[in-house]
Amino acid sequence: MVTRVTEASGSREGIRRGQPLPVPLGSSQGGGSMEAVDATGRGLTARRKRAREEGRGDDGARGAAGEGDTRGAAGDPVGEGRRSRHLALLAGKSAAADRGLEELVFGGATDCLSAQHAEVVSGNLLEEESSDSETDSETDNFLLSKKPAWVDEDDEAEEVIDMTHRYRKNMMKSDAERKLTKEKLQRRLQEEFQSAMGATPSWAQRSMKKKNRKTKNEDDSEEDEDADLLRKTGNFVTTSESLPKGTLQIKKCLHANSDRLSDAKLTTVQFHHSAQVVMTAGIDQSISLFQVDGKTNLKIQSIFLEGFPVYKARFSADGEQVIATSMREKLFYIYDMMGGKIIPVNHIRGLEERFVRKFEVSPDGSFLLISGLSGYQHLISMKTKEFVSSMKINGRAIASSFSPDGSKIYTHSDEGEVFIWDVKSRRCLNRFTDEGCLFGTCIAVSKNGQYVACGSSTGVVNVYSHDDCLRKTNPKPLKAVMNLVTAATSMSFSPTSEILAIASKKTDDAVKLVHIPSLTVFSNFPLFGQKAICSAQSMDFSPRSGFFSIANDKGKALLYRLQHYSDF
Repeated sequence: MVTRVTEASGSREGIRRGQPLPVPLGSSQGGGSMEAVDATGRGLTARRKRAREEGRGDDGARGAAGEGDTRGAAGDPVGEGRRSRHLALLAGKSAAADRGLEELVFGGATDCLSAQHAEVVSGNLLEEESSDSETDSETDNFLLSKKPAWVDEDDEAEEVIDMTHRYRKNMMKSDAERKLTKEKLQRRLQEEFQSAMGATPSWAQRSMKKKNRKTKNEDDSEEDEDADLLRKTGNFVTTSESLPKGTLQIKKCLHANSDRLSDAKLTTVQFHHSAQVVMTAGIDQSISLFQVDGKTNLKIQSIFLEGFPVYKARFSADGEQVIATSMREKLFYIYDMMGGKIIPVNHIRGLEERFVRKFEVSPDGSFLLISGLSGYQHLISMKTKEFVSSMKINGRAIASSFSPDGSKIYTHSDEGEVFIWDVKSRRCLNRFTDEGCLFGTCIAVSKNGQYVACGSSTGVVNVYSHDDCLRKTNPKPLKAVMNLVTAATSMSFSPTSEILAIASKKTDDAVKLVHIPSLTVFSNFPLFGQKAICSAQSMDFSPRSGFFSIANDKGKALLYRLQHYSDF
């Protein structure tokens, strides 16, 4: 073995110096390699014989490492033959490997040599890999064949939850769900939470995204989560932006007009569009303004209109004027708050009405809509106070409302029909029947333009989709609210379009707040058994839904703080 390695290294030395490879005589380049292998094998056999003879005379003192263990069995012909075959095989493989290395560096003589080398080397590698894989598979099979020491039957059985418990009874959809598994109960709780919140909150979506990332790459996601956690300071538990259903977080505050209570019935309460101010008006012939903070509610100003009991009062769109009408007067007043002037409007040319009572102000500040007799509705220019045009419906116009952008007018008639008008063209876009309504009493449009609420004399309030009202003549309501037993006389949507306030002035405490995303009524308002509201005449929400006020027949403007909203 030592001699062969020296020769191979010598051949490499020759190759490095640029000398040609030695080729045995009497053979071509293609077959020379095979003969060289045979010659090397015969040389090794002769050297082994001499080594055995020397081993018999000497106990192996000069033997190479590893060969002394096998010389003791030299007399065994079977062992001698096996060792000779092994040595010949090793010599052939080593020579072939050396030649393959030379051919890889300097290029082989023929394709046959490279093919033979590839077979030899790949065969060795495949044999080694197959042996390693067999060993690993045997180890795995041995580990898998082990059985657990004991098995707990309770771990395999599904845990069943009793749904008849008083804390879970409301989540049952039918009597068949008296028993639910733990997984089904968890899914039911998730559904209840999402329906209560209106949608999946942002913090839950963030955690779901992190969980998905964790399934893809667990290590990277944990590092990202830690980095995100260390990047922030403060409280991580925040309230959801959407209003939950069921119960409303509401607090009663000092009356909005506590600095100047009225001795007569209030007919109007309205919050200013941009300032933290509320206005009240009533049949005591006065209009008052108050600074709203929920604690002191100081009076800002109060004006007295002699002989003019106020039927309705509204801020202008820019918030600089107040328009007020009376019970049985064609005259109406405009109060300029910036200039401190009270402007009476006695007569408008083209307006042939005996009384001016019901009116609406367009959100864009362009028009004043006055409801007249015999189904007429008149548009008055807010800038010049001149008559613009008239529109007529079948029956009497009971209540009207502008769309949020001021481009449409919705009118509820005493025949239970709703007319939708285009303001620019004064053309009727659609007319539909309010389902189940015999006599319309009030109408309101949500601030986001998605819902239309219609009240009737029976107390039923139908909530429609705005798109259905524009396309269909007999739309189906999304929800028929039947919590009022007397005629619905006033309605108001919150600026966020999450709450609809409905009320009836025919009886005391007839006020309900409807959660619009789920179309359900809040159960904790008003409080049962407390006669605090009396007869609700008018209602309004503050610009960002932080406050809610009710004007009653006792001359008080009740004020409530909606704690879900942080702004005024």
